[in-house]
Amino acid sequence: MHLRLTMLTADPLRLAEGLTFIEEEARPLVEGEPGNLGLSLKADKELGVALVESYWVSADAMRESDHNVRSTREQASHRIDGTVTVESFQVASVTRIAPWNAGAGVRLTRADADAGRLEQVVAAHEDTAVPWLTETQGFCGALLLAQGRTGHLVEETMWVDGEALAESRSAAAAMRVDAVKATDEVVRALAEYTLIFDSARPA
Repeated sequence: MHLRLTMLTADPLRLAEGLTFIEEEARPLVEGEPGNLGLSLKADKELGVALVESYWVSADAMRESDHNVRSTREQASHRIDGTVTVESFQVASVTRIAPWNAGAGVRLTRADADAGRLEQVVAAHEDTAVPWLTETQGFCGALLLAQGRTGHLVEETMWVDGEALAESRSAAAAMRVDAVKATDEVVRALAEYTLIFDSARPA
């Protein structure tokens, strides 16, 4: 399964208009594309940032959709007078132990690893990080994205609400330290969002 990650930034006072457009107008268009497996929208409303993640059955399906999907990105960016950036990933791991509902808290960690050691990184995520997270109250699931050529990683963890997200910060910090020791990852950025909607259907 593959994923296109689109980040939109805007004046926080105008972000709501963009979120409404994505959910009501862009979402049915993207989900109607051949090979689409659903869509997810996350936002930091205070900073004016939105993450749109579209899931695809294959890299080919994702590429073939780009022309039509690009027009929705441009419309969303135009409506909020914002910026837009796009990245592509392979979905290396998905864990769901509870529904990912609107209002869930999301922690996104960006990291880099040796591209030749991605299998080890995925194994450490599934064998060590996820079991640890499942023991943390409010944990709903995790998503690990990878770029095979660059070693760039995005890990997302989902929490039942913003309070659970906040209360998990100490455990998440300890987990990151262990991950760096075990796999030589380099953590590049950390951010938190609220889930607006998620319709992803794992392949």
